[in-house]
Amino acid sequence: MPRNAIIAGLTAAVIATAGFSAPAHAGGQIAIDIVPGSPEEAEAMRTGLQIYGIINGLQNGANINQLGLGNMAGIGQNGSGNYGVVHQQGNGHSGTLQQNGNNNAYGVFQFGENTNANVTQNGNNGTGATLVFGW
Repeated sequence: MPRNAIIAGLTAAVIATAGFSAPAHAGGQIAIDIVPGSPEEAEAMRTGLQIYGIINGLQNGANINQLGLGNMAGIGQNGSGNYGVVHQQGNGHSGTLQQNGNNNAYGVFQFGENTNANVTQNGNNGTGATLVFGW
């Protein structure tokens, strides 16, 4: 995904949440789903997820990486050639990824505190990512 598109998406998310007022102690989360718009973007995202997996010791097409306390994660895969990542950084996260089909690549990335993400990817040759930020 082009850098400008990512920056624009994050800026829009910040602007959209600026109108909400809540006490400092209130918890919440915001999630951003990233779906490639072209075959070239899909290939770039797939390659990025594969590189992430190699760096973090990907085993059998699935990788869970947790940095923090009280996190729960799971990956289920039905099919072949799938790459799945759940990365959690912070405390109290719960995340799952279910891939049904062949040659899919998806990453779930959770940051902050107490986020919840459950993603199901169906079909073949799909690519995407979900970023979740919690407070």
